[in-house]
Amino acid sequence: MKVAFFNTKPYEQRSFEEYLTDSKHEFTFFEPNLNMDTVPLAEGFDGICTFVNDHLTAKILKRLSDCGIQKIALRCAGFNQVDLEAAKKEGFKICRVPAYSPEAVAEHAFALILTLSRKTHKAYNRVRENNFSLKGMTGFNLYQKTVGVIGTGSIGRAFIRIALGFGCKVLAYDLYPNEEMKKLGVSYLPLGKVLQQSQILSLHCPLTEDTKHLINKSSIQKMHDGVMIINTSRGALIDTKAVIKGLKSEKIGFLGIDVYEQEENLFFQNLSEEILQDEQISRLMTFPNVLITGHQAFLTHEALSEISRVTLLNLDQLEAGGTLDNEVKA
Repeated sequence: MKVAFFNTKPYEQRSFEEYLTDSKHEFTFFEPNLNMDTVPLAEGFDGICTFVNDHLTAKILKRLSDCGIQKIALRCAGFNQVDLEAAKKEGFKICRVPAYSPEAVAEHAFALILTLSRKTHKAYNRVRENNFSLKGMTGFNLYQKTVGVIGTGSIGRAFIRIALGFGCKVLAYDLYPNEEMKKLGVSYLPLGKVLQQSQILSLHCPLTEDTKHLINKSSIQKMHDGVMIINTSRGALIDTKAVIKGLKSEKIGFLGIDVYEQEENLFFQNLSEEILQDEQISRLMTFPNVLITGHQAFLTHEALSEISRVTLLNLDQLEAGGTLDNEVKA
């Protein structure tokens, strides 16, 4: 199958090329995102491969259909960027990579927690300037802290195992409680109770109509004073304006995010020579108790290899026309 690979980054291309030597598929790598201006690049291909920032809207899907394309491989777990009803109407077959490396994202979430709790990012900068003062560097133990986990899918479960290893008490909310986690000592509670009792709150749920702005003015008011909020899932789980107000009032004591509601025009790019036009993320970066990374939680060698492997298997199944193990449907 001839595949147009959109939104290409060098690390992805290297990873995929390692697997392509044993694959029957032929890839052409395009640097731009998939949008209305770049859709014509897909002409002449049998399918396309896209990432989280490639929005497959009804208009773009119609244009792809007009180009004769009916097969789409998402090289990511999330699929909220796809208009699934329009895809169904146009007859598209779509696959995703549901779990490329749960441990990669879970470990990054804990890296954010440890950095914020022990201020290692500030220590790094101080020591490089020969400043060995410990003033303002007091942190806190994770041992016996109450950690709330929203969503106990594969990433949430990996995160919980790490939290238990630190000696934390873990509370969880999920529509479908996991029996294995219960046996490990995790207490499943209603969402409101998890928000109220957690000193650290980590988000690991998908973005849906029900979970959009899960963290909002109302839910923040229910939280523990000085709560730490960590988001390595989807940016729109958090109402950024509400979180800024929570930080200003000190209701929120710490914020660590690897995703951002308006990240599409920011992340995965070098904007160091430009003035940021996004006032909300600029405001977030003024807080000393906020840590932001640019959607890198997934970025490990192991995760990239798994993304490549599963994507190529998905393409094999799309070409064969039979059962699709990782199909995304409306």
